[in-house]
Amino acid sequence: MRRKDREVTDMNKIKNIINQCYCCRIGMNDNGKVYIVPLNFGWQERDNQLIFYFHSAQEGRKIDLLKKNPYVGFELDTNHQLQEGNIACQYSSFYQSIIGEGKIEFIEDIEEKKQAFQYIMKHYTNKDHWEYATQMLKSVCLFQLVVEKISCKEH
Repeated sequence: MRRKDREVTDMNKIKNIINQCYCCRIGMNDNGKVYIVPLNFGWQERDNQLIFYFHSAQEGRKIDLLKKNPYVGFELDTNHQLQEGNIACQYSSFYQSIIGEGKIEFIEDIEEKKQAFQYIMKHYTNKDHWEYATQMLKSVCLFQLVVEKISCKEH
């Protein structure tokens, strides 16, 4: 990171920033071109490892690319605010952002799918113990991103 003065290394603060984000963008490799999609997400920390959870239709460009190459980049951001100045070069932005890399793993087990949905729903509603119909769980694709590298920045 070029601006070390803006780097966030405290893991508790990073987790707090993740909790404030509404969207996680996943960047995939599409034959040398980048394909980015914004996704709703949930997350957990397990054995000092961050894991993000996502749901999707079972087919489409995103799923095809993830099956072909499960290594992705990701980005989250929040708390945007314009910092005004007297001239154009004095304007700036306040923000918090997280970028990283990891590997996608598809979730097939019904109980694991339920747990993944719990993390997603908890992230947006702050409620636990949702019920899911087995048929619905069978019809949706759930996958997790196991984070291998992460960095956080704020201004």
